[in-house]
Amino acid sequence: MPAPRLTLLGKPGCHLCDDARATVLEVAGERGLEVEERNILDDAELLDRYAEEIPVVLIDDRVHTIWRVDPDRLRRALDEREASA
Repeated sequence: MPAPRLTLLGKPGCHLCDDARATVLEVAGERGLEVEERNILDDAELLDRYAEEIPVVLIDDRVHTIWRVDPDRLRRALDEREASA
C-alpha cells in the first residue's frame, strides 16, 4: 500500500492553520511523509465546503480532524492505516 496522503486545508492569516501546520509537519517528518497544503481561497468548492471549519487535516482525502490537531491522535490514525495495509 502506498504511503498515506496527508493534506492540510487552510488559508493565510489563520492562526489555527499555523498551529495545525506545525503539528502535521512534525508528525509527517517523524514518518518521512510529505504534506500537501491547499489554500481554500484558491478553490471555490473547498471554500464552500470548509469555510467555517479550517484547518482541516485529510488522510487519504478523508477528514481526520478540523480546527485543532492532536499529534497523538494523528499518529494513532496513521498507525491504524499502516496496520490495515
